[in-house]
Amino acid sequence: MSNFYEEKVLSVHHWTDSLFSFTATRDPSFRFLNGQFTMIGIEVEGRPLLRAYSMVSSSYDENLEFFSIKVANGPLTSRLQHLKVGDKLIVGRKATGTLVLDNLVPGKHLYLLGTGTGLAPFLSIIRDPETYERYEKVILVHGCRTVAELAYGDQITEVLPNDEYLGEAVREKLIYYPTVTREAFRNTGRITDLIQSYKIFEDIGLPPLDVEADRVMLCGSPAMIQETRALLDGRGFSEGSQAEAGHFVIEKAFVER
Repeated sequence: MSNFYEEKVLSVHHWTDSLFSFTATRDPSFRFLNGQFTMIGIEVEGRPLLRAYSMVSSSYDENLEFFSIKVANGPLTSRLQHLKVGDKLIVGRKATGTLVLDNLVPGKHLYLLGTGTGLAPFLSIIRDPETYERYEKVILVHGCRTVAELAYGDQITEVLPNDEYLGEAVREKLIYYPTVTREAFRNTGRITDLIQSYKIFEDIGLPPLDVEADRVMLCGSPAMIQETRALLDGRGFSEGSQAEAGHFVIEKAFVER
């Protein structure tokens, strides 16, 4: 399988009955940009069974990390959820994807809007020093159904602000806004509703979305992406790609894996 690296699972963490993450070794020759994805999977009956996964880990990390849902009847996730330390993992040699900083024209504020496992590429991006060099504020919005599904919250609010290299920039510039739809919590509601009602902007102390100042990345459920894209289109935002930078970008390769 010359198109793939064979890596070894180093750790597995089950967040809920439906969400888990895992780390694996990383071949030194595997290169990617923060926000990109690659194909990963396992060998089943002598053939690779693969799906697209964003890297949670940063481009400078020694190991790889991925965040996944568990689907009982999913061809791959039904198997992946049973990964154990020491198991083999197949990782594609080529990373790609639209959620990279260069696909956006310069701006003041970067909004990272994710639902569920759509958080994954943004965890990579908020650990990129260049993110903080380019933007005055970075707003990470994570929407889930329940509080338990707000994975990585402690890492975002406690570990990252105390990082030896990034801590100062994170404390000054990163705003984390978790929100849930089915439980009581300090923030409740769907991302698009929070944008349209202006509540999110009141809560974080920033003006409403403005094409001159704001840039947006989207990853997650089809409904959230479709509604937010329409909302951005209506405000004059243009979609960016690898061919031409724009005001917002969407990862089209997958939705809530």
